[in-house]
This record gives sequence, structure tokens and C-alpha cells, in this order.
Amino acid sequence: MTTRLLEPTSLGDLHLPNRIVMAPMTRRRAVHGKVPPDITALYYAQRASAGLIVSESIEVDPWSGLEGPTRPGLFTDAQQEGWATVTRGVHAAGGRIFAQLSHMGRGAHSSQLQPGGRVVGPSAIAASGSIYTQAGPVPFQTPDELTVGEIAEVVGHYAEAARRAHAAGFDGVELHGANGYLIDQFLRDGSNQRSDDYGGSAAKRARFLLEIFAAVARYGPTERIGVRLSPTNLFQGMSDTDPVQHFATIASLIGPLAPAYLHVVEPEVQPNGVPYVAAAIRSSFEGRLILAGKYDAVSAESALARGAADLVAFGEKFIANPDLPERLRRGVDLAVPDKATFYTSGPEGYVDYPSLPG
Repeated sequence: MTTRLLEPTSLGDLHLPNRIVMAPMTRRRAVHGKVPPDITALYYAQRASAGLIVSESIEVDPWSGLEGPTRPGLFTDAQQEGWATVTRGVHAAGGRIFAQLSHMGRGAHSSQLQPGGRVVGPSAIAASGSIYTQAGPVPFQTPDELTVGEIAEVVGHYAEAARRAHAAGFDGVELHGANGYLIDQFLRDGSNQRSDDYGGSAAKRARFLLEIFAAVARYGPTERIGVRLSPTNLFQGMSDTDPVQHFATIASLIGPLAPAYLHVVEPEVQPNGVPYVAAAIRSSFEGRLILAGKYDAVSAESALARGAADLVAFGEKFIANPDLPERLRRGVDLAVPDKATFYTSGPEGYVDYPSLPG
């Protein structure tokens, strides 16, 4: 049934057997110390037939809480060794994996941080809604606005995580500039209302991302650095007054850096009144483009056929279908994941989904 999805392609010097990307998905299996356990290595190795795996969101902030189960980190030796086990498993199974580096920013809560940690953001503007803590759901806190000096420290945290990712054997890194995480908070004017060189125009709001990219590039070629964006995702109260123009500008600034790819999270069919920004990004960016957002085999093939994307990322479909490329090749019905086990601990709903026989 599928043709283009199963064609080989490349990201710089990295050769991929197909154009199917396993999208980053938080699974909250990390144990105490934010260390990925051995079962995480099995989880990713089972899905190594993807053209590229992008790991779950990995925390770069050394102040983030260490209690598990939770999101994993990459700022300690134990975390690095845990990820080295993961990359060895993926490579032994013939796969390729990038580490997605992220920082919660205003999406964190002080109760989730280590003593002395602070909730921070580009501006003192709280996210809307509530966050689930050990005390139950509570409103998001108003973050402390990062000073210029503190911004430099955070850039350094991304660089240190990239150094560790390289040492752990990852094939590259993805900078998480989507879904309301800290980079996204800087990029969009609903959360960034600074009046210095990190706020105002789209170009100034992109400065934080560009500085992170430059710092990370000290530990590997730019063709092994991807960037993820979500121009219209409203999660945690994110907004932008002109996402089409602003993200076209941001894409045009990223292009000359020669990244591995831009990874845009945006449903192909948007709600009424919500602009479709990926087309503007495509026009402003000459590099490789990954699209994600509720794609199936038919819509993914269509996006590739008309040149809207070079690769397509699938999220939940990979949870219950570890051999997704083979299932798409055979045209069989896909298994449906059990959402009740997305964020639980242990193997159930994680590594117990079978591959096709033969």
C-alpha cells in the first residue's frame, strides 16, 4: 500500500531505510535519579525499524526533580550511562536514535524541583490551566523572568546535555522547541513579552533557540541537530499573534545553520480559524522537513507525494505497533494502544506489544 514512506532517504550523512520517524513521546518510565531503566532500552530497540527514532523528552535542567517514575534527564553520569544502554540496544537492532533535549520552563512546578530550583520563563507570565503534582492538580505558578545571565546558564545546560548525548552514543539531538517547553515559550509572543534582545520581533524571540543551537553544535555537526516546532499548539496556554509570519521568519533563520531537519507538529486539518503554518515553513526552509500530527498511511503518503514533507513522524501508532514500517508495508490493520498504560510503570503497555509473526 505504501511506497514513498518506505523509500530510503538521508539526513546529512545519516542514511535511513525509510521515511518513517518515531515521534518523541513521554512515557514516564525513568526511575529514581531520572535514569532510564534497562526496560527503556528494550522499548526503543523493539522500534528500531523506524527510519529514525526521536527519544522521549529528556530534561537538561539540573534542578529538575529526581524522584521516579518520571521524565528522564541527561545531566548526571548515571543518566548518561542509562542512555548509553539505550543507544547500544537500538544500534544492535539496526536503528538510529536522536536525543530530544528539553527544559520545562514555566511548565514545571516548584514542588517538582530540587531544593533551590525555581520555575522560570522568558517573562513572568503563568501558563493557563493546572499541573498535576503529588498534592493533586494545582494552578501553574508564575515563573521568574530569566535574566540575560541566567539565559546563558540555561544555554550551557543544553550544551552539557548535548555533550553527554554524544558520549552516550546518540546519533544526534533534537532541540525541543514545541508544545509549550522553554524554547517554545521564548519563540511565541503570548509567553514572551520581553523588551530586550530576547523579545519583541520574531527574530529576537528566536535568539534563545539560535544560541542553544550554536552551543550544541560544539559537540557534533549541525547536520546531526534537529529542531522541533509547534506553531499553533495551544497546550499550557501557548499562543502567538501571527504564527504564519513569525514561524516563517524563525524557519528562515534556522535554515542557514544547516540542521538535520525541522520537525513541525501540526495537524494537516486544523480547527476552524486556526492557520496552517507548515506550508509557510516549507517555503521558508530549504532543508529536510518532518511533519507530525495525527498522520496515517494515506495522509502521510499524500504529504510526501506533493512535497509537503520529506519524512513523516508517527507517535501513538508506534506504541502498540513496534514494527510499524513492516505493518505499513503489508497493509495490515494497526493495533490500538491502551492509553491507561501510557504513563504507568513496568512492562505493561510498554514492551509487551508483539510484532507481527514471520
